[in-house]
Amino acid sequence: MEYLQFKDVALTYERESAAVAALGSLDLSVGPGESLAIIGPSGCGKSSLLRMACGLLRPTSGEVLLEGAPLLAPRRDTALILQDFGLLPWATVGANAELGLKVRGVARAERRERAQEALALVGLADFAKAYPSELSGGMQQRLALARALALDVRLLLMDEPLSALDALLRERIQDLLRDLWRREGYAQVLVTHSIEEAVFLGQRIAIMSARPGRVVRTIRNPEAGQDGYRLAEAFHRRCDEVRELLAQEVAAQEDADALALAEGQRGKGAASSGERPGGGVR
Repeated sequence: MEYLQFKDVALTYERESAAVAALGSLDLSVGPGESLAIIGPSGCGKSSLLRMACGLLRPTSGEVLLEGAPLLAPRRDTALILQDFGLLPWATVGANAELGLKVRGVARAERRERAQEALALVGLADFAKAYPSELSGGMQQRLALARALALDVRLLLMDEPLSALDALLRERIQDLLRDLWRREGYAQVLVTHSIEEAVFLGQRIAIMSARPGRVVRTIRNPEAGQDGYRLAEAFHRRCDEVRELLAQEVAAQEDADALALAEGQRGKGAASSGERPGGGVR
């Protein structure tokens, strides 16, 4: 049985000006312990997909299933890491790592023990009394990861968590994500704009279309997670494959935007022509 499933999911945001279709007819699954990477054009609904995966957002139609049952609310064994890490600047590293456990009502002694274990996993055990402002960007990212790991997750969701890091630091954190995933055995879903990151971390790579987003292609990537994969010829071939597919989707989006703009201009032109004073139509 698949651990997480999206079945014919559509999502529309209702706004005063107009409805915005974010996702349409999306089908996607994640197996137990699998690492899935999602990549697609900007605005194609990737972040919305993650919010549905953690129970914070309901689809307009279709269904999201977790272990075969409808996902109707957030789950205790699911964690979401956002781009800005969501750290509390006034709280210590230790308190930030404990935050999720505290919200869940875990006793103080237990949450401190579990937080300290998680900090040790990411190499921050000696910084428990420091504050986020005293940490580098990479250390802040590791702290956000520790907070998620302290919850004993079975599903880790990540929304472009490494986008603000420089190239070499980004690779080190990617290595850490790979090592922790292999060690802990949870399923993980990574949304990213980086082709190399998707190929390095995703056992499968889902390519999404322009809005309304749907999965247009899923690429199997069994070498993901292997030591030395970045240097392998297969890694670069897979990157080229993803790049070509992604370029096709970006081009399709640009064509659709240009067509919509042209139709809008034609509509404005027709409206401005109107009727002549004598009743005739220009």
